[in-house]
Amino acid sequence: MDVIGVPSPGEQRLKPARRMKDGWPAPALAGAAAFWIANLAISATPVAADYRSALTISYVPMLVESAAGGLVLGSVVAFLLVRFPAKIPGSDLLSKALLLGVVAIVLLTVGLELPSKLSSDVDDPAHWLLVATVFNVIRILALAATIGWVTGAGGQRRSRHHGRTTRETRK
Repeated sequence: MDVIGVPSPGEQRLKPARRMKDGWPAPALAGAAAFWIANLAISATPVAADYRSALTISYVPMLVESAAGGLVLGSVVAFLLVRFPAKIPGSDLLSKALLLGVVAIVLLTVGLELPSKLSSDVDDPAHWLLVATVFNVIRILALAATIGWVTGAGGQRRSRHHGRTTRETRK
């Protein structure tokens, strides 16, 4: 006679996958790292040097601020993706994360970049708005793709059973 709630000896060897709702910090950190690395790569370009010069942005504080911004944005995207995956349109977690990234790009461009560039005293604010938008597209899509990939890989780990996922082997 089996006792309800006690796993059989064969089931004890299989550890259950971590619940997706608890697993948003790791994808958020991975996404923030991708955001910061993309920012570091962008900052080495001559266009970025011109951008920092035109807007009088110091290099080291910019790197620190991009790390903080990546953590905040990564946390929001990862939390929404992990907590509400069924409510986000898309066929898989990567496409859902990229959609959240596109939404973030639009919101940040309209809510932050547009007002800051239009109210600044730089020559040709439309040019610098375009440059900032391109930088943000690169950074945010790197963040979103990383979060989607990490979240999808965490939920679909491969087992040693003929390449099937752990979810498929438990059925």
